[in-house]
Amino acid sequence: MDNKQLAQQILNKVGGEGNIVHLTHCATRIRMNLKDDAKANLSEITNLDGVLKAQNQNGQTQIIIGAKVNAVFKELENMASISPSNKSIENEKPKKKKVSAVIETIAGIFSPAIPMIIAGGMIKALVAVLINFELVSEKSDFMIVMNMIGDLVFYFLPFFLAVSAAKKFKTNEYVALGLAAAYMYPTIIDGANAVAETGIKSIDFLGLPILLVNYKSTVIPIILSVWVMSYVYKKVDKLVPDFLKIIFTAMIVILIMVPVQLIILGPLGAYLGEGLASFISWFYTTGGIFSALLLGGTRSLLTMLGMHYALAPIQIQEIAETGKSYILVSALTANMAQAGAALGVFLAIRDKSVKTLAASSSASAFLGITEPAMFGVNLKYKRPFFIALIASGISAAFLSLFDASSKAYVPPSIFTLPVFQADSYVYIIFGCLISAGLACILTYFYGVPRKKEEIMNRENTMTNDMKSEESQITRMFSPIEGEAVSLNEVNDQVFSQGLVGKGVAIRPSKGKVIAPFDGKVEVMYKTKHAIGLKSLSGIELLIHVGIDTVNLEGKYFTNKINQGQDIKLGDVLLEFDIEAIKKEGYDTITPVIVTNSDNYPNMDLSINQNVTYDSTLMSFPEKKEDDKVIYA
Repeated sequence: MDNKQLAQQILNKVGGEGNIVHLTHCATRIRMNLKDDAKANLSEITNLDGVLKAQNQNGQTQIIIGAKVNAVFKELENMASISPSNKSIENEKPKKKKVSAVIETIAGIFSPAIPMIIAGGMIKALVAVLINFELVSEKSDFMIVMNMIGDLVFYFLPFFLAVSAAKKFKTNEYVALGLAAAYMYPTIIDGANAVAETGIKSIDFLGLPILLVNYKSTVIPIILSVWVMSYVYKKVDKLVPDFLKIIFTAMIVILIMVPVQLIILGPLGAYLGEGLASFISWFYTTGGIFSALLLGGTRSLLTMLGMHYALAPIQIQEIAETGKSYILVSALTANMAQAGAALGVFLAIRDKSVKTLAASSSASAFLGITEPAMFGVNLKYKRPFFIALIASGISAAFLSLFDASSKAYVPPSIFTLPVFQADSYVYIIFGCLISAGLACILTYFYGVPRKKEEIMNRENTMTNDMKSEESQITRMFSPIEGEAVSLNEVNDQVFSQGLVGKGVAIRPSKGKVIAPFDGKVEVMYKTKHAIGLKSLSGIELLIHVGIDTVNLEGKYFTNKINQGQDIKLGDVLLEFDIEAIKKEGYDTITPVIVTNSDNYPNMDLSINQNVTYDSTLMSFPEKKEDDKVIYA
């Protein structure tokens, strides 16, 4: 489907325009706050063509699109006009936990500014390439202008953040820009730059000192100021009569806020920023290799949860205070590791469609966009994702030994490598090779479970195995390993007499139930002892673990999926403790029943034999026009 159709589907499945309170996007995902999160069908959104994953993190619905997120967002924005009337809806939302609210606020403020921040970082990377390879003189007029372009967004960052913060806090954007202008006014900036020469550290305002602080590239001061201003503006606006608002409201707010921010909020925010940068430096100096290992090994988890933008102000502040960022190195190793893991899947997998996806996702990750690789490939097989975490941690630890850091805030990729630095640049190259190479090699040998891969490969290649020229056979694999026997051996008349349908009983040898086909979880019983599934071809299946185990009320059972969730062949659905259930006095024999077996009068069952997860448990001959084998 095209971008407009995808946007329409997303809008429908989040509960419509009236359910959206706030709408924004970042480099790879659409972010929205909803009036009622329960109205958003995340599983159906995830299954849309063009969506990598839909999730709710920190009270925010996130729809991960990938590289074309901007195009889809524009279509969605045109369809869903978020009007001022929606403010009342926002007030009806339950209060979030404080940490979640802070993370959401930071992400909401930085997301609109990220494209410009990335643009500045990429230009600085280009400048670094030109200088490092001595293609242009560093002192030439051309490089002076190029440096200026790269530094624009960072030098005047308070202006950019003032606008997005005003939108987030729902206050006047132009008054917020006035606060940023006060921070960047020459009297303050020039005075701060001349402190060492003049010894003058402050100027007097009604007996109160205004500290001369350099606020260029700062983050915390302007966000604090706009946040406080949002309350001051509301109070002032209520007190001023309507016919005088245009004259006096902004004037009074500016007269209150500029002294307050220059005397209190600005220095406080600046010192917080300095303290944060000092803490990071201390953290790396004290923890060394272990600190880098921890951050590198968890960075992709933050990206998966959509919390990585909460690190943006920390990294920018770190660069503003110290001229470099240690934290951004972990993002580089994480991106390279996810790219390498996806490449490992490409090399290991046989399925052509998966190979194509893995190849394109790996290339995207090497270029700095990791979500397609993470959600589309690595998390699908699970092991590659965790292998990437390990590889990233090891690489980050290695780079910490050589004081690796970044000179600018950039999306880490092979294109932005020039802004990274170490004792010798060769260590940056080695670090990337370790991260991507280790993830690729380990994924190739251990990342794709061979049994599941054999099942999936068999599913795609056994199209010539037919019972007859006129029949199509739908095969279903066994969801449990153990001994398959007749339903007659089940000590329960409902099952043994086939009252709920035909099927097979399995005496389990392993306490694990996997998906025997692609489909959906129709029913997940609260007691977890039974699951109702439906295949893409329409087979309705009941898997009932044990007899009368409903009485255990979920004890000894652990469900790995939820009702309404889509499943893929080989997904783990349920785990149970066979011995513990037996000790409680219950028979663990497990009926596997086709509840709509009347639709399959010629169903073939595999009984009186041991079955594994790649064994065909049932087959369903049906008269079809096409001569081929498909799997349920």
